[in-house]
Amino acid sequence: MKRSQITGMNFHYLHYPLEYFLDAMVTYEFKKIELWGASPHLYVEDLSLLEVCQLKKEIDKRELEVVCFTPEQCMYPINLSAKEHRIRERSINYFKKSVEAAIELEAPMVLITAGWGYRNEPRSEALKRTRDSLEQLTAFAEQRKVILALEPLQKVESNLICTLSDLKEMLESVPSNYLKGMVDTIPMAVEGESLSSYFEELKNELIHIHFIDGNPTGHLAWGDGNLPIQTYMETLKKYRYRGALTLEFTSYQYLQNPNEAIETSLKTLAPYLE
Repeated sequence: MKRSQITGMNFHYLHYPLEYFLDAMVTYEFKKIELWGASPHLYVEDLSLLEVCQLKKEIDKRELEVVCFTPEQCMYPINLSAKEHRIRERSINYFKKSVEAAIELEAPMVLITAGWGYRNEPRSEALKRTRDSLEQLTAFAEQRKVILALEPLQKVESNLICTLSDLKEMLESVPSNYLKGMVDTIPMAVEGESLSSYFEELKNELIHIHFIDGNPTGHLAWGDGNLPIQTYMETLKKYRYRGALTLEFTSYQYLQNPNEAIETSLKTLAPYLE
């Protein structure tokens, strides 16, 4: 795998200004970044497109490339499967704003999740609402040539798309070249799935990877968990994956010293990179 595929993300830099994160990416010789769209860094409900454009200038100044825009959608009141009309409409509009922000950032994709349904209602009803929301958003994204990368979540986060089978079913039910699949190594490991199965089942529909260590949960720096990194790297090489491998560290243990998580991961990954 190429060192340039390792992609930095700002989640665990939450307690630092966004410029601090951008400077760290330069220091650690990253070429690609994935931007987590949350306050105070880049929350689309707070910023105008002009302000996003100004941020892009800061990114360009550091010669960084934004490979994906990931608006916060788990902690905020965003749910594409919401039973309440006002919440679902707000969520759809939120992702439309996120697509517009991605255009300003020159990011080719926006990460999206299915949301969740009430656990005491039929799952099929919630999936219908998700499907309708995704159909609306893919039509919007297609007009603007931005791809939506659909991510499975852990079952503690959602009851809708949590497995490869769930993901494949939704991709097949919303036929659009602008809705693709992605994988996060943590939900994948929790479900006992293999990275190779995602490549086998999704083929060219797999376009993005969140690449992190865990026990199997945790979203940890590489070296702080016990996931089979060598197996993952052999799989990536076998299937000739050339996309981004984003270091998405969401564990709060990294907030005080985010650079340490980067250093630990790069040291662990170094033997597998060229």
